[in-house]
Amino acid sequence: MQTIGILGGGAWGTALAYTAHQAGRDVRIWAREPEVAADLATGRGNPTFLSGIELPAMAASTDLADMAGVDAILSVVPAQHARGVFETLAPHIDAGVPVMLCSKGIEKSTLSLMTDVLQQSIPQAVPAVLSGPSFAADVARGLPTAVTLACEDKPLGEALVKAIGRPTFRPYWSNDLVGAEVGGAVKNVLAIACGIVEGLELGRSAHAALISRGFAEMTRLAVSMGADAQTLAGLCGLGDLVLTCSSVQSRNMSFGKALGEGRKPEDILAERNSVTEGVATAPALIELAERQDVQMPICQAVNEILAGRASLEEAMTALLSRPFTQEGL
Repeated sequence: MQTIGILGGGAWGTALAYTAHQAGRDVRIWAREPEVAADLATGRGNPTFLSGIELPAMAASTDLADMAGVDAILSVVPAQHARGVFETLAPHIDAGVPVMLCSKGIEKSTLSLMTDVLQQSIPQAVPAVLSGPSFAADVARGLPTAVTLACEDKPLGEALVKAIGRPTFRPYWSNDLVGAEVGGAVKNVLAIACGIVEGLELGRSAHAALISRGFAEMTRLAVSMGADAQTLAGLCGLGDLVLTCSSVQSRNMSFGKALGEGRKPEDILAERNSVTEGVATAPALIELAERQDVQMPICQAVNEILAGRASLEEAMTALLSRPFTQEGL
């Protein structure tokens, strides 16, 4: 596990690359943008996506063939673009190479989790999932962070933990890939909802209630897909949910806050150079929930707002008009 490939030169990919570099690994970064690759390779940092962070020069290019021969990969490609990148990457990956999936979402066209997309595109790779409460800037600055590293094979999982772990970046092994993936995908949609609550100035009580009831939605879906409920109570579920729903440093929460303040979705997205995963995940998540026969009213409300089928006021009224029920349902 000496040579680590990083797919994606955004803020999170750069932070993970720097973490692996600090852990003593040889890092190779693939970036879609030539200017990002050039900046990273020459020690100019990543002013495009992670400004204000000084970084050493790290090997970076725009050629996926440069991933050939790596011992493990951290994939930070946005969920809706992952399949295309994986299919191009596939001929360069040896059998048994672990790919840690760090992007959080559900493929809109197939309703597939990222582990499924990986196995369909690079069947010789071994899937793993890295997910948890972690802002890229915090990780890049060396601030204490803990995440879940899910991998079915425990010895391999422990080897990956040792490869990228540091005193201030602490991966905890789990064998529950589905739980880690569902938690990461759902929390982005719930963060949009929390941002709306913030933008509408509905108060801290409403914010706390939404996180709690959103956590119930997340857990219901994950368990219906075979996950362990205990996984969702950990870093990749509740931990990530609390972080993403509590700070406008989160792209998804800041997007929701702007919605709550009356701005249009397309205008908010047009100003951003980074992907707001919850926007693309919302419709896929609701379709997946319907397939699993799982009720997710908060996520449904977000999807209705994003699709233009409900105003903020209509969506809020629909939620507050739901029948009273037993907690946990």
